[in-house]
Amino acid sequence: MKGPLFYSKILLFGEYGIIKDSKGLSIPYNFYKGALKVSDKPNKESLQSNEHLKKFASYLEEIQNKGIVTFDLEKLQADIDSGMYFDSSIPQGYGVGSSGALVAAIYDKYAADKITVLENLTRDKLLKLKSIFGLMESFFHGNSSGLDPLNSYLSLPILIHSKDNIEPAGIPSQSTVHKKGAVFLLDSGIVGETAPMVHIFMESMKQEGFRNMLKNQFVKYTDACVDDFLKGDVKSLFSNIKQLSHVVFDNFKPMIPKQFHSLWKKGIETNDYYLKLCGSGGGGYILGFTQDFDKAQASLKDYKLEVVYNF
Repeated sequence: MKGPLFYSKILLFGEYGIIKDSKGLSIPYNFYKGALKVSDKPNKESLQSNEHLKKFASYLEEIQNKGIVTFDLEKLQADIDSGMYFDSSIPQGYGVGSSGALVAAIYDKYAADKITVLENLTRDKLLKLKSIFGLMESFFHGNSSGLDPLNSYLSLPILIHSKDNIEPAGIPSQSTVHKKGAVFLLDSGIVGETAPMVHIFMESMKQEGFRNMLKNQFVKYTDACVDDFLKGDVKSLFSNIKQLSHVVFDNFKPMIPKQFHSLWKKGIETNDYYLKLCGSGGGGYILGFTQDFDKAQASLKDYKLEVVYNF
């Protein structure tokens, strides 16, 4: 048995800000993927994943009582007993939606009366899916917006206007002529954990100065970046990304691994590239933007970079 594939995602803009109603833009990233499988030859990874699924199934039984979603738990349990696991190439703790893809796969296979990708996705249906996925994914993070599984499930770019206003988005087609500019992932080589980072953020939100910075700077530049990206206004985009990178460097230091502080600053000072958080930070991938990928690559020659999108 092998289920359909679900892909990783990248939140280009909006990390932390979407908690406070900034705009956000999330895109599928097809380089990493996962699927539910049953194997004849279990190995350490598949056995671990199977154990994880057992706990997740118990959690789904609990949330079913909330009346938002029901699952065919008997079928799920039978499949888990026969050795089902989530076969995934999506790195965990890297901010690219490993738990989101698993949630999407379980919903797709076991949810009763599921909302499908093929029907007319009204705003109400998208919000319902998002709240179901948020509830399901909370098992992994303690708190989830539901956006990662939504992105993985629909395999479409998603534009977040605010908590209660989301829609599938068309993003500019990638440039094939010059291909100098790029969005890339920089591997920090450290596994990040979402829950502690979100805790730090929530504690910071108790301070008035931090709340003002978030509203007047972070959300302002995030919203501008989303608008510029969707319009394809590269010049304005890079001016706003530079500001955003600066704001994150000044105010989100605990989310940036210490050994990357000087690298982050170097990007802002040289304009070779600008870095920002990918997901909650604390490790995993760091997202980079550059108008000249060759230049960024030379500047970051000691690091592993993966191109996600070309300008």
